[in-house]
Amino acid sequence: MLFDTLYDLARHSVEAYATKTAFSMYEGEEVTYAEAGRRIERVQSILTGAGLHPGDKVALLSSNMPNWGICYFAVTSAGMIAVPILPDFSGEELDMIIEHSEARALLVSDRLFTKLSKTTIARFNVVIRTKNLGVIAQRVRGEGSTAVPKPEDLAVIIYTSGTTSKPKGVMLTHRALCSQVRISAAIFPVGGDDTFLSVLPLSHTYECSIGMIYPFSMGAKVVYLDRPPTASALMPALRDVRPTVMLIVPLIIEKIYRHQVLAKFNSTRLWRTLYRVGFMRRYLHRAAGQKLMKLFGRRLRFLGIGGAKLDGGAERFLLEAKVPYAIGYGLTETAPLLAGAAPSQVRLGSTGPQAPGVELRLENVNPETRQGEIVARTPSIMLGYFKNPEATREAFTDDGWFRTGDLGEFDRDGWLYIKGRLKNMIVGPGGENIYPEDIESVLNSHVCIADSIVTEQEGRLIALVHFNRDEIESMIDDWREEWETKKEAWEAKTEQLKKEIMDFVNAKVNRFSRISEVVEEKQEFVKTPTHKIKRFLYNRKGQPIAPPAEGKGPDRKE
Repeated sequence: MLFDTLYDLARHSVEAYATKTAFSMYEGEEVTYAEAGRRIERVQSILTGAGLHPGDKVALLSSNMPNWGICYFAVTSAGMIAVPILPDFSGEELDMIIEHSEARALLVSDRLFTKLSKTTIARFNVVIRTKNLGVIAQRVRGEGSTAVPKPEDLAVIIYTSGTTSKPKGVMLTHRALCSQVRISAAIFPVGGDDTFLSVLPLSHTYECSIGMIYPFSMGAKVVYLDRPPTASALMPALRDVRPTVMLIVPLIIEKIYRHQVLAKFNSTRLWRTLYRVGFMRRYLHRAAGQKLMKLFGRRLRFLGIGGAKLDGGAERFLLEAKVPYAIGYGLTETAPLLAGAAPSQVRLGSTGPQAPGVELRLENVNPETRQGEIVARTPSIMLGYFKNPEATREAFTDDGWFRTGDLGEFDRDGWLYIKGRLKNMIVGPGGENIYPEDIESVLNSHVCIADSIVTEQEGRLIALVHFNRDEIESMIDDWREEWETKKEAWEAKTEQLKKEIMDFVNAKVNRFSRISEVVEEKQEFVKTPTHKIKRFLYNRKGQPIAPPAEGKGPDRKE
């Protein structure tokens, strides 16, 4: 069925799939669709009892659990506006976002409640614990109300975690979010026999729209982990849940590729020799893929990857290993999906064609590279940024298309290839367009690099790298007897690696993308709550690079 509001979607699913399991915690409670409906009414009763009305904002700050989606539907289907907040924001950022959103109520999990200041907590009419839907504090008692929302009504405000600026509140309507169900179903249908394993924050639009709203509309089951998706937590869950659908960010699959696949095939000279031969590499990838599919429980039909650029080596492994993956492209402002394909259609390096119902085009195209800024027209477009008309105006073209800020190109078949962020592009000394993301993709494919960022200093390309310490220390153990201390051995090895890495990268990139220096970044890069490096802390053109000192930065309290 097609829906235009989250009210209609939730009501239909609660009735049509009443006895089926909607949400569950791994090794914990299971909640049927009928029970979800009862809990939705309970939350609405608490909110109206605290004097809330349609149009009021309700902050949702919680770790993943069945009651997250229940609270989300309770707020939005009552005609109120949900404000889902990423849990990785700092305490100061949370206070700032909540104040800016004008939220009058809070739905919060226990651990995150302690991050908020007393001043922030005191401004709410009511604070509700997401774990058991009990009231933590209530300042106002009154007769509130609910209303059936219209498709064009504002449903949520989502604060983005940009890499270059303070968070902005993206306003999405009921129609925008429900359109994502239609778009997702046209690309890859799911149904009542599907089981999703959810490992990404539900406050991220990607997971919320495609990993929660979409399966709920189709009678599928979603299982949540109550811990970060580390290898030790993920392995038993995959074995027991045996998901058919899973959404991940590139970081997860890149870790598997680097530490399990690439490390194995770089461990000896024989393996390295075999791995360089095309048909042998494909054979080895296929064998590794069979083990990976066994790890996933052998039922996996769709491994969706989004949120950032996927390393080329990791994607080639997935393709040759015959893992049913697909890369989607979109933004919070577009709720999010703009382009995508089913696993049977993937092409290396592409996010697929524009999604059904979406129109994409390029602006300011470079005639030599055929690349330009991707702009979009979609039924899932935002209304704008909350209380920020200037940023809203800048986000759209004169004819009303949304400016993504991403550079891309289309092939002859209309398949989209993302080249990088427009703001990140570096202009070379001869006027060449240099995309740091492409160079970083090569850097990150090196087994000894955990993360990297390429920046420009006085016309030279500098690679900041954070080394994979475990990998380097395993090398040091083999030849440490040549040095008196481990520290001495580490410094010698990293200096040697810098030269090797520069040769490794420069042999794989074009002439004007070659790096001039490799600098070790001893601390992990400061990242956004969605695990993207905050480039503005490191990418200071023409100035000495001065990353934040250990233990400090915009996400840490001074």
